[in-house]
Amino acid sequence: MVHDKETAACDELSFEQVLSKLERVVAELGRGETPLEQAVALFEEGVRLSKIGANRLDEAERRVELLLGSSDEPQTQAFGGQKEQP
Repeated sequence: MVHDKETAACDELSFEQVLSKLERVVAELGRGETPLEQAVALFEEGVRLSKIGANRLDEAERRVELLLGSSDEPQTQAFGGQKEQP
């Protein structure tokens, strides 16, 4: 039940906040001074945060593709909104 509350709380964070929390976890683990049980808990939090961050990036990519009217062929546009000739 606690895990569900933590996940729900992380889901409400912005991508930048998730990234910041993940950086703190990595820094803490990188020091190598954390007791084993706490290190495992931090690692679990890091994995959870990285999954949330990856999901946010995937969602942003899908939104951008929708906005650009994505297709299998990459579309490039010159400045001013005119499509470049290949």
